[in-house]
Amino acid sequence: MKKTAVIPIERIEKSILVIRSKKVMIDADLAVLYGVTTKRLNEQVKRNKGRFPEDFMFKLTKREKQEVVAKCDHLSRLKFSPVLPNAFTEHGAVMLASVLNSKRAIETSLLVVRAFVRLREILSTHKELASKLKELELRIETHDEQIMAIFEAINQLLTPPEKPIKKIGFIVGE
Repeated sequence: MKKTAVIPIERIEKSILVIRSKKVMIDADLAVLYGVTTKRLNEQVKRNKGRFPEDFMFKLTKREKQEVVAKCDHLSRLKFSPVLPNAFTEHGAVMLASVLNSKRAIETSLLVVRAFVRLREILSTHKELASKLKELELRIETHDEQIMAIFEAINQLLTPPEKPIKKIGFIVGE
């Protein structure tokens, strides 16, 4: 019986990129994770085109490919490839496991889903923190205004009012 390698979830998380405002994984990364060649992976995608709508998978443009290759050192081998890579969303990555139909693909798809979920949780936590920071900033601004008003009131109390100077001599009408 062949033993499957356990892939650290952190490695999968590093492979998740944001392209077109979607969290995706490139076909070359998924092929490595699923233990197949990129060519075989893309063959299965072509055979099962109906299972991969636009919200599951899309082909990168030349510019997007250049940006991905520039950002990710591990994808440098794509630089000279004439083929534009496919980008798979979370749902597309899971669908790949069913198309590849191997034990390793199924096990890996579970890890991929967990990585996407973990990333989503991290992002939601960051959004919560950002909103709380914004709330604190607003509080601090109002506190600053209130503190300035208090200082002005204290300054007015500390400086005694000027008493009118009494005139010397006889004043009629007092």
